[in-house]
Amino acid sequence: MHFADISPRIKLSLEAKSGHDDAIFGRGVAQLCRGVERTGSLNKAAKEIGMAYSKAWRIVKHTEEAFSIQLLERNGAHGSTLTEDGKALLETYEQLALETARYAEERIAAIAASLAR
Repeated sequence: MHFADISPRIKLSLEAKSGHDDAIFGRGVAQLCRGVERTGSLNKAAKEIGMAYSKAWRIVKHTEEAFSIQLLERNGAHGSTLTEDGKALLETYEQLALETARYAEERIAAIAASLAR
C-alpha cells in the first residue's frame, strides 16, 4: 500500500457545552443550513438530502435549543433564511472542517515521507 493512495476522512462535530450529550452541529445540520441558504426553504433543503421535513425540523429545533441560538428565521409560507447566528455557526464549522482536513492531509504526507526513508 502506498500512502499516496490514502486520504483522511474527518467527521467533525461541534458540541454545545449546554450539557446535551447528543447536541451537535455536524455535517447533517450544515447541509440543511446550506440548503436553506440556497433554496430559501427547510423543506426543500431536507428533500435535497433525502430527509423528511419533520426530522429536519426536529434537528434544527434541537440544535437551536442546545446552542441557545436561532439558526433559521421562519417566514411561514415564504420559507426560511439563515439568521446571523446561523451563518456564523455554519461558517465556523465549515472553516474548522477545512482546516482540520488540510492538517490531516499534511500529517499523512509527513508521516509517509518519514517512513519512506
